[in-house]
Amino acid sequence: MFGKRSFADGDRAPPPPAVAGAEIATRPQRQEVVEKPAAPAPAAAVADPAAKRAGSDAVHRKVTSSADGEKAVITEVVREQSDYYHATKTQIYSALLNTIDLAQLAQLDHKQAAEEIRDIVAELVAIKNVSMSGVEQDHLVQDIINDVLGYGPLEPLLARDDIADIMVNGAHRVFIEVQGKVQLTNVRFRDNQQLMNICQRIVSQVGRRVDESSPICDARLIDGSRVNVIAPPLALDGPTLTIRKFRRDKLTMKDLQNWASISPEGAKVLGVIGASRCNVLISGGTGSGKTTLLNCMTAYIDPTERVITCEDAAELQLQQPHVVRLETRPPNLEGQGAITMRDLVKNCLRMRPERIIVGEVRGPEAFDLLQAMNTGHDGSMGTLHANSPREAVSRLESMITMGGYGLPSKTIREMVVGSIDVIVQAARLRDGSRRITHITEVLGLEGEVIITQDLFVYEITGEDKDGKIIGRHRSTGIARPRFWDRARYYGLERELAEALDAAE
Repeated sequence: MFGKRSFADGDRAPPPPAVAGAEIATRPQRQEVVEKPAAPAPAAAVADPAAKRAGSDAVHRKVTSSADGEKAVITEVVREQSDYYHATKTQIYSALLNTIDLAQLAQLDHKQAAEEIRDIVAELVAIKNVSMSGVEQDHLVQDIINDVLGYGPLEPLLARDDIADIMVNGAHRVFIEVQGKVQLTNVRFRDNQQLMNICQRIVSQVGRRVDESSPICDARLIDGSRVNVIAPPLALDGPTLTIRKFRRDKLTMKDLQNWASISPEGAKVLGVIGASRCNVLISGGTGSGKTTLLNCMTAYIDPTERVITCEDAAELQLQQPHVVRLETRPPNLEGQGAITMRDLVKNCLRMRPERIIVGEVRGPEAFDLLQAMNTGHDGSMGTLHANSPREAVSRLESMITMGGYGLPSKTIREMVVGSIDVIVQAARLRDGSRRITHITEVLGLEGEVIITQDLFVYEITGEDKDGKIIGRHRSTGIARPRFWDRARYYGLERELAEALDAAE
């Protein structure tokens, strides 16, 4: 009954990712009937009804509404998974692998494969006489489907939109970031080998690899979420996986206003900056929202413009119809064939771009980007890591110097002044909130010093009883910014004047 199942032919689709990792793919196909799983559950655990109840996978939801009813915060406590539940899951999972024909399963699409697994697991639960409620069995089935076809224990976390980061520190410690705060979850993997298999499954989907010979890898999920993996021997406590999640619904500047990341007047000024093809540098620390802000600003690009993006791992979600996305490539096993960010930026100059967008400027490609901004590619954008607009300018100089060009510092600063129009500073405050703290113009040089002026700044005025920072975005009173003529050229000077006047 539980020999290799013969699946009916259905709609064929490209095979799903390697099922359950490398060690499963190489398992020889067994034809005999499997009576016992490889890892039986502890007898004491199976016999104890209290232990079974402790294995319940119930999901608790707590909804807290504010007094005025305008906001609701939903906190979902991660499923409680006891030792009994994991032992039962391991037992059924092992029996499943010895029962199904993986080669035939790979020929089915995801929906058909999930149905076949669901049927077999239900039969295995009955044969093994595992006592479970209907809800518990549904959760068990879904977890096993996730293990075989998806990303295992990560699937419930990836499905939640309120999670910003998932941080896996070895098989038994998984942290998440919710509303700017990091918290430990009860999610865990069977062992480090399962975690490593899932890491390999993720990176292989974008043509990359992670193993002992190449233990560091940057990749992305299908939805664009950023992934970093560092594996043993570099990671001492097991594979470490970090995922910066992307929301399913793409954020807009209106969303940033609703979250008080920027004032309505500041958002309108940023819209004018994006639409009038100013060259923009978005600066900020790790997790400050630089890529999110860059995505929001690209919404103001005219649909008729040809845009080329250059990224280490493709994250940007541009909505324009004419977008070319480029991605760097790591070296192969022999250490050859790497394509760097600088290679991409230099090549895209030959692709007739109207705007060039660099996901993150972190090295000598800064020189090529500034050259492009200054030679007919107005409206180009990029991000870099810095804690203030002034520091962002200094970092640009440092990165150009890293390229070994041997240019005098004054020449580099003249290039910066001639290329960058606006620096937008994003910051993550101590309460976990993200704010746009500066909208700063680059004016020019006085001697060898780059002169900047702030149009908008964020002032902290205090904090509430819950420890949340209270502040406001304030205009500095500049009535005619340097890019006024550019805004007038695009017919946006009235909109810019209204925003600046309303902010005073």
